[in-house]
Amino acid sequence: MNVDVIVEDARWERLERLAEVAISAALDGLPGEWEVAVLGCDDARIATLNAEFRGKPVPTNVLSWPAEEMSPDDSPEGPELGDIAIAYDTCAREAAEQGKPFDAHVIHLLVHATLHLLGHDHVEDDQAARMEAREVEILNVLGFPDPYASGKV
Repeated sequence: MNVDVIVEDARWERLERLAEVAISAALDGLPGEWEVAVLGCDDARIATLNAEFRGKPVPTNVLSWPAEEMSPDDSPEGPELGDIAIAYDTCAREAAEQGKPFDAHVIHLLVHATLHLLGHDHVEDDQAARMEAREVEILNVLGFPDPYASGKV
């Protein structure tokens, strides 16, 4: 697995380690070598990306762009899974509001984004339940509690 981390905001001093932990756990059991790019940015940058790609000119916690369209039951075809952007300001605010350690919240969001790269979604209730169950399973392996039991993602 290759995680290419680009840090645009110096506050993301631990992002490389957090991304390696989260993405490795999310990809555990998936055969092959995989590549994921992670951008650590601030709210202004992610708001620009959110406007450009989703038509929503507001900050969000994390965005993901899969390299290919697939369902969670498919296997990726190439080594590139896709790209992730994560915003420090929103992550820090959410972690504080939810009373969660910052690193735990970031790892959860990176697991969540990686599952999106693998075709998971939460548009429909059944998809959301499946994705949340997988997130909880991965986080449990890492020693983190169920993030959905204590508040909003």
